[in-house]
Amino acid sequence: MTTRHFLSLMDCSEAELIGLIKRGIELKSLHRQGVVYEPLKNRVLGMIFEKSSTRTRVSFEAGMAQLGGHAIFLSPRDTQLGRGEPVEDSARVLSRMLDVVMIRTFDHDMIETFAAYSQVPVINALTDDFHPCQLLADMQTFVEHRGSIKGKTVAWIGDGNNMCHSYINAARQFDFKLNIAAPEGFDPAQFLLDENKDRVTLMRDPKEAVAGAHLVTTDVWASMGQEEEQEERARKFKDFQVSREMLDLAADDVLFMHCLPAHRGEEISEDLLDDPRAVVWDEAENRLHAQKALLEFLLCQED
Repeated sequence: MTTRHFLSLMDCSEAELIGLIKRGIELKSLHRQGVVYEPLKNRVLGMIFEKSSTRTRVSFEAGMAQLGGHAIFLSPRDTQLGRGEPVEDSARVLSRMLDVVMIRTFDHDMIETFAAYSQVPVINALTDDFHPCQLLADMQTFVEHRGSIKGKTVAWIGDGNNMCHSYINAARQFDFKLNIAAPEGFDPAQFLLDENKDRVTLMRDPKEAVAGAHLVTTDVWASMGQEEEQEERARKFKDFQVSREMLDLAADDVLFMHCLPAHRGEEISEDLLDDPRAVVWDEAENRLHAQKALLEFLLCQED
């Protein structure tokens, strides 16, 4: 059987993605009922972190434990990856010892190369280009609260970054309309806009973008590795802060999401996460359950 990877949402069909969301909800329910379900007994996940994280590490490590498997944390300080060993060689070796590999890194080409030489599934847990695991959690959260997102309107406010790129892919795969409000110079990749111009609209006015939206979402103004640009970005993004007042312009049943960590007083107002329309804590928890569904999907296809 061909090894399946999950490097972006485009690696799965629409039906498979909808199935993953449904399965994530089911696994969440089983967990809350205290049901022991261990389809990954004796399976091992290798977690390669070149970018640090709280939610990604805990959700994958806890998820493997809940499914009966094990997870190994690997940082550049602990491995030859940080000492110049070619990615191809690391992929060949690690994939002979592990059942699945999760990578959180900067350069998307690195994870593409690793996957090309890996004998086992490779999961993108974030690169500078895409963050597909977060979108599984976001879509699961929307479905839990509002049902299908098909035909709805989503507003992305802020930087045209990896999260924005993944929302563009999600608009295509889950069939919703996406309004993107970004300041000049911070647009998402042009090729993604060109490929999805039938459902994605780029705007400069965040209020226009959120008008009538069923989901509003944003991210930090300066991502990891962009700390030196913080002050400049704060000036350019000052009109792109999402607030309660901005949400009032959206649909009556709007939800607000943020992949976290959030910077109150910057990309969101100080009080936004306390608004009942904000579902960020459910969203964060759903990283755990959506990724369990993904691990099961990738590792149990032949079972």
